[in-house]
Amino acid sequence: MADSWKDGILLKIVNTIVYFFLMGSNIYSISTPGYYNHRETHFTPASWAFLIWSLIHLLLLGFIVYQFTPSGKRAIIDGIGWRFPLLGVLNAVYLWTWPHHSIVAFVFALLVSSAVSHIYYVVKQHHAREDWKDEVFVHLPFSLYHGWTTVLVIVTAFEAFGISGSHKPGIWTKVFVFLGLFFLEATAAAYAFSSPEGDLVAGIAITWSLFAIFDHQHNAFIHWSALAFSILSLFWVLKSIYGRFFGSRRGVMLHDEERAPLIPGH
Repeated sequence: MADSWKDGILLKIVNTIVYFFLMGSNIYSISTPGYYNHRETHFTPASWAFLIWSLIHLLLLGFIVYQFTPSGKRAIIDGIGWRFPLLGVLNAVYLWTWPHHSIVAFVFALLVSSAVSHIYYVVKQHHAREDWKDEVFVHLPFSLYHGWTTVLVIVTAFEAFGISGSHKPGIWTKVFVFLGLFFLEATAAAYAFSSPEGDLVAGIAITWSLFAIFDHQHNAFIHWSALAFSILSLFWVLKSIYGRFFGSRRGVMLHDEERAPLIPGH
């Protein structure tokens, strides 16, 4: 019997409500240039970095429409299941608390990252791309979301525990900023080698963010460190592009035990 668009209709309706009423309103508001009015730190990116929410939101609109097709139903309803509504609730709480309670926001940033990681794992491990629609409406948004939430965890951590950006950074602030930048660049490298073709989109999200940090930070050490790590991250993205479109990278592929994710749960 052929799949009907009514199969799994309850979850389809919940997904749609979550998208428009929880994720939609919040993501739209913070995607507006100049929105960012949180506590400035020495890891704060330029406001244009947050435009990445707009792209995620647009791709997830396709995700919502795609769930009503037979192939979309298999990947989204049967595969991802109720994880997407959970992500929507956590994401809404995170974005609401972010400007007001930085420590609480940091906790919810970790929860959002964990929820995205679970969906990312399910999609990558159990739902191979069948056609371009699976690529664009299922794999692409959660690859982008996965890379972006990695950045947000670090940004929110500095807001919760770091010093204000209006104060001159001391040696320990510089050390922790450097380690944060290094962590993001190394994560971009891990994405590049995560599979034979790499995860191009997640790496782009991190590279975009690193350039935004470079653009916004004016302390010489932080500014130029961010540029160096941005260029390194861009190198991994370009290497991932080469691996995807111009041939095998067997000579530089890592073994499974060497490709363990840098972030728990990723």
